[in-house]
Amino acid sequence: MAPAFVFEPPSDEELDHFDAEEEEETEELEQVAKEEEDDEDEEKRQRPSNHKSQSPWDFGSYSESVAEEHARRSTTSIDFKISRALQSRSVPITNDDSDNAESESEPDRQEDYNPEDEDDGASNAGESKPFFSPSEGASFHANSFMELNLSRPLLRACEALGYIKPTPIQAAVIPLALTGRDICGSAITGSGKTAAFTLPTLERLLFRPKRVPAIRVLILTPTRELAVQVHSMIEKLAQFTDIRCCLVVGGLSTKVQEAALRSMPDIVVATPGRMIDHLRNSLSVDLDDLAVLILDEADRLLELGFNAEIQELVRLCPSRRQTMLFSATMTEEVDELIKLSLTKPLRLSADPSTKRPATLTEEVVRIRRMREVNQEAVLLALCSKTFTSRAIIFSGTKQAAHRLKILFGLAGLKAAELHGNLTQVQRLDALELFRKQEVDFLIATDVAARGLDIIGVQTVINYACPRDVTSYVHRVGRTARAGREGYAVTFLTDNDRSLLKDIAKRAGSKLKSRIVAEQSITKWSEIIEHMEDQVAAVLQEESEERALRKAEMEATKAENLIAYKDEIYSRPKKTWFVTEKEKKLVSKAAKASLEKENNPGKDLISVQQAEDLKMKEKRKREREKNLPRKKRRKLEAAREMLEDENQINKLEGNGKMNKEKTGKSLVDVGYRRAKAVKAKKRAQDAGKIVKKTSKKSKPLTQKTHSRTEEMRELFQSDMSDRKQNRNFTAPKKKPKSSFKSKSRYKRK
Repeated sequence: MAPAFVFEPPSDEELDHFDAEEEEETEELEQVAKEEEDDEDEEKRQRPSNHKSQSPWDFGSYSESVAEEHARRSTTSIDFKISRALQSRSVPITNDDSDNAESESEPDRQEDYNPEDEDDGASNAGESKPFFSPSEGASFHANSFMELNLSRPLLRACEALGYIKPTPIQAAVIPLALTGRDICGSAITGSGKTAAFTLPTLERLLFRPKRVPAIRVLILTPTRELAVQVHSMIEKLAQFTDIRCCLVVGGLSTKVQEAALRSMPDIVVATPGRMIDHLRNSLSVDLDDLAVLILDEADRLLELGFNAEIQELVRLCPSRRQTMLFSATMTEEVDELIKLSLTKPLRLSADPSTKRPATLTEEVVRIRRMREVNQEAVLLALCSKTFTSRAIIFSGTKQAAHRLKILFGLAGLKAAELHGNLTQVQRLDALELFRKQEVDFLIATDVAARGLDIIGVQTVINYACPRDVTSYVHRVGRTARAGREGYAVTFLTDNDRSLLKDIAKRAGSKLKSRIVAEQSITKWSEIIEHMEDQVAAVLQEESEERALRKAEMEATKAENLIAYKDEIYSRPKKTWFVTEKEKKLVSKAAKASLEKENNPGKDLISVQQAEDLKMKEKRKREREKNLPRKKRRKLEAAREMLEDENQINKLEGNGKMNKEKTGKSLVDVGYRRAKAVKAKKRAQDAGKIVKKTSKKSKPLTQKTHSRTEEMRELFQSDMSDRKQNRNFTAPKKKPKSSFKSKSRYKRK
């Protein structure tokens, strides 16, 4: 191993303990070998699936149940509200299965999105970069984990989880990571990147100095759910060792996490924001002894939303450490990597030619112009007939995901939702329900697009088209994992055609077109129209419940401030690296920049977007009507000024305006002239300015009004001098009188 990361060797007692385990395991392996010799070849092939006695993921054990949370907060679940709405429904909705006109997918019909054969530099991961060290000695093949020089406890854990043969990325990363090298690893989704960085880290921690407890490994992930999944994976792989792991994410108890960090666990799995919060505000928590820093989904962590937080964490880490970055879509931004202070990193890329699995079938559902209103009906038609189970549906916004959850519930389809408006308990419960197959559909935002490995996902439906190719690859990567088959269906409007061309060009695959029957679309659109009142009732009930919950929270906060005022104000004030407002501003700026990059030209606006804009303008006008008259006039004047400026700019752009016309507006000139006249009048009244007369009118005025003007000027100048003298001498008199009075009082 490298000298910077040398740990103490194990003691004699530990070696004896390992030898005793080896003897027990050799006896077990001999018995297993005898049993296997008696079995047939078919049973041998099925051996990996039979040995998967444990599941690496368990989302339910990290928090309280949803029922307990609702009881504590005195609220009701969305499923309870939907069931009440179904009971109050007058006419039940029935799905007629007698629609023979519904057409299935057309696998033979393909859209040719690859007219040009262009070489994409982003997909060639093996390019020689001067910043990266050459990885000529790296091998992407290994027959078993025994060949990777792992210890007995880790091999035993791999066997318990059913891992027999390492994947290419695992075979390449594990030997090099054991030497302490900095690594940038990328591979297709579902190729076992979590185990690729977990196993070498655990192997090195087996030889740590146990007398000095410290945080030695920090693993950062962009989402809470991915952090929970990585933590669960580490717990299962380290079940036969004494290595301790801690989870630090938002949404869970900070006091519990603070106590866990003070106990100095060996590994910390965290999201960036909560980790910085603990480092700033929790006592005796630091990263001085950190040896390994791992960034999972590194390209997402290096984006605008997390970039500042990652830079802060890297600054707090010691410079002599091992750094590993992993993602399915690793970018080669050398400047960002230099900021992270990597030292001669190795670039390892398994399966660089294919960004997506070969067993994935990709399809497109065209949503024509003026038909965007029926998009929900198309989705329900697909989910009720074609993709009836084990499907993840990605929506664009949290509100759209919640509306789809209500519609699916009212339509009798079992679905769970996963987005940022839910509590962490509800989010983990939704993942657990979907993992246990208690619900057929998981309706999620891009929170579920990164790293989540849920076994058995058959279909991914992009209800809202992704922003770019990277997010599309990660969304689609939730299915067809580890060699299994999967479907990816993308709803495509006329505005998203250019993005889909890029997707097809990078993937090098042809997209099939799926046609949904008009009868089923019209049927479901009618059903959705009938359900609109119930959807509105459920949303209204939720908003009322939210308002009551907020009022209760404010009341309890006030009670606590009164009861425990001294204790609360005696605590040190918390400091924040980035406030919530700043986070929102940064995310908005990031989204705006992405939209500009993706759509540099003029964008086509759909009918629904145009209607939304009209409604916004209407609401703005109604708000202005209720304003006071003075404010209303100011707004109207400002709007007129803006319109004038826009017209001037347009004419200047067209080259139709002369230099004489490119001036200030007449309203502005008139306002300034009136102001100047008033100021001049005031100055003349005060005697500061003597009124000047023109040369032509001078002799006339001298003849007629010379005496009167002279007398007036003398009078005005005399009065102004007196005023100035008064103002000047007044402050001198006051201190004299006050001084006399004080002295007199003292003498008495």
